[in-house]
Amino acid sequence: MAKRTDTRSPAPHVSDSHDLIRVHGARVNNLKDVSVEIPKRRLTVFTGVSGSGKSSLVFSTIAAESQRMINETYSTFVQGFMPTLARPDVDVLDGLTTAITVDQQRMGADPRSTVGTATDANAMLRILFSRLGKPHIGPPSAYSFNTASVRASGGITVERGAARTRTVKATFNRTGGMCTRCEGRGSVSDIDLTQLYDDSKSLAEGAFTIPGWKSDSQWTVQVYAQSGFVDPDKPIRKYTKKELQAFLYGEPVKVKVNGVNLTYEGLIPKIQKSFLSKDKEAMQPHIRAFVERAVAFTTCPDCEGSRLSEGARSSKIERISIADACAMEIRNLAEWVRGLEEPSVAPLLAALQRTLDSFTEIGLGYLSLDRPAGTLSGGEAQRVKMIRHLGSSLTDVTYVFDEPTIGLHPHDIQRMNGLLLRLRDKGNTVLVVEHKPETIVIADHVVDLGPGAGGAGGTVCFEGTVEGLRAGDTVTGRHFDDRAAVKESVRKPTGTLEIRGASAHNLRDVDVDIPLGVLTVVTGVAGSGKSSLVHGSLPHRSGAVGEKVVSVDQSPIKGSRRSNPATYTGLLDPIRKAFAKVNGVKPALFSANSEGACPTCNGAGVIYTDLGMMAGVSTTCEDCEGKRFDASVLEYHLGGRDISEVLAMSVTDAEEFFGTGEAATPAAHRILGRLADVGLGYLALGQPLTTLSGGERQRLKLATHMAEKGGIYVLDEPTAGLHLADVQQLLGLLDRLVDSGKSVIVVEHHQAVMAHADWIVDLGPGAGHDGGRIVFEGTPAELVSGRSTLTGQHLADYVGG
Repeated sequence: MAKRTDTRSPAPHVSDSHDLIRVHGARVNNLKDVSVEIPKRRLTVFTGVSGSGKSSLVFSTIAAESQRMINETYSTFVQGFMPTLARPDVDVLDGLTTAITVDQQRMGADPRSTVGTATDANAMLRILFSRLGKPHIGPPSAYSFNTASVRASGGITVERGAARTRTVKATFNRTGGMCTRCEGRGSVSDIDLTQLYDDSKSLAEGAFTIPGWKSDSQWTVQVYAQSGFVDPDKPIRKYTKKELQAFLYGEPVKVKVNGVNLTYEGLIPKIQKSFLSKDKEAMQPHIRAFVERAVAFTTCPDCEGSRLSEGARSSKIERISIADACAMEIRNLAEWVRGLEEPSVAPLLAALQRTLDSFTEIGLGYLSLDRPAGTLSGGEAQRVKMIRHLGSSLTDVTYVFDEPTIGLHPHDIQRMNGLLLRLRDKGNTVLVVEHKPETIVIADHVVDLGPGAGGAGGTVCFEGTVEGLRAGDTVTGRHFDDRAAVKESVRKPTGTLEIRGASAHNLRDVDVDIPLGVLTVVTGVAGSGKSSLVHGSLPHRSGAVGEKVVSVDQSPIKGSRRSNPATYTGLLDPIRKAFAKVNGVKPALFSANSEGACPTCNGAGVIYTDLGMMAGVSTTCEDCEGKRFDASVLEYHLGGRDISEVLAMSVTDAEEFFGTGEAATPAAHRILGRLADVGLGYLALGQPLTTLSGGERQRLKLATHMAEKGGIYVLDEPTAGLHLADVQQLLGLLDRLVDSGKSVIVVEHHQAVMAHADWIVDLGPGAGHDGGRIVFEGTPAELVSGRSTLTGQHLADYVGG
């Protein structure tokens, strides 16, 4: 009798039941006991208006807890060197996998950081040249512009047992590739001394004109005045040659000032360390203005900007030096590497080839490896971070993306979508915070948060498929298929701003007339030269028409947990003065960072307990109950409210409060009106800046700059972080700026902004060397009807033209 075979499928394995990430009772920031179940190995998109709680759920809850639990697998010794992470305020987090976060944080504030050093490409190129370069000059460090050559020799004592010691001569030699003239920066600086001090005054009279250097209280100034190297009461122009040398170029030496040991150093090296060693783009506006005024940067004459020593530049592979390779567009460099055939370094060539091809695949082939990392846009920086993950063999990983389409032209978004789907298809869970319908539509699962922002948000309004979202009655669902119409009539310009021969970066002697008094949109694919044209040429040409340029870029807002919208916008100053005037006391009493601070928590509102390698614990201050102010300060009132109650108000409520009655304060009311204009009416005045989303910070910056007396406003992708429903409000704001007599120039990819423009300047046709030319100038209607450029084709599809 034949043996019977059981053809029934086996019962599911118990391990296969863990196919969901479960979140129950999340209360981080504005989340209100949120509970969701997210499918693993699928692409889930989180939507909702700016400030609805998307980042709080995805980054501050799911990704943060995954990172914290991974850190706990290390020994306590290793954890002591890691950032301490507190457990998110959530009841249950189940089914987590290793989370890799790819955010929009700008890369490399260090001027030595480049695209090549931020990825593995430079390290692999250095090894390649150390193996194949002719003539051979040394190990990989000999090709590194961050490594200086070092030589040393001397006697060392060797101990071998109880009484066996002997001195031997030892030498140390390390060959580095750093240019000695510019120290690997690629540029040298010439400092204008007249911008540092007034030589007709003495140090005691306040000779320094450097921002933040006050002779009466600043420690740095006291070091110079009391060092003994110079006479603090003598005008600087009367210093002897010896005094001037010590004042400007003195070597670091310990001195005692008011009984405290401090380091004295010459003014020039002090300025170089304090200001010139930092990325100019990351500086505060007034510091950046000082540096631009006081320092002239020129390309290093020795290395011609390559940052490398003569030896590193002399070693070549097939007539190409490492400086030449790093200056190439990455797509061209990839072709050069592909042509190298050397069996001895085959694994290295294959790895380098994969990395360079990833740049091209992700749409960054127009970059070069020597491009400073600080000059990358938020979208470019995010895509550079993606490169190391594209070829990864890891599976069952959770990838978390923060608006990966920021900075992308509609033509490039399809490529980004393909990359997200590829990560998913390898068996990974992909979580994306996104506003663009073009990316939402590819989701397997959608979680929509809202219904509003801030206190009006923090709940799940919809969970399901894209089709369900479209049919659902949520803000996102209602606006999902919104399409703006091309303007029927456009404004007439009041003048023109002529730009002639613009050649920054990849621009090819561009001549263009920017109309004034209208809304102008500068567009084009990523890397086509938009920012080079706008930020590189406009500030220099604005003087020709007598208009000041107010530039609102995407640089991050600096601020600690003590910073809030009231302090950042300057709103707190008129509020403090109003409280002081009504109550007859000093304004400083109404600052939680000054005299009015609660003495127990020093105005923080919470008590922080450091637990070493474990996450610190913060508890609400029992004395002030989190209000941050001393109890005596809260007895003073304005319009029936104390200062803590005012800071707890929303912008909308505060605008009404300071508009009429006893509390009427015109200066505060004006600032609050600007915050309301940019759609931040729901924010609390005292809400920490660290809890704001990226879109909220961008609009907060815009509201602050609206107060400046500028005739030309330059906005860099103001739709970044904005929900579909918020874009219409932004367009209304831009219209109000233009109608008030301003000229508004917007670098933008969003089709709704293009359709709303009075004039469009389209750059291209491609990126990098394939771009840098004007391919269209005219009205949106002409762009749509012509369909002659990539932008025209996508805009025509968007408006149904």
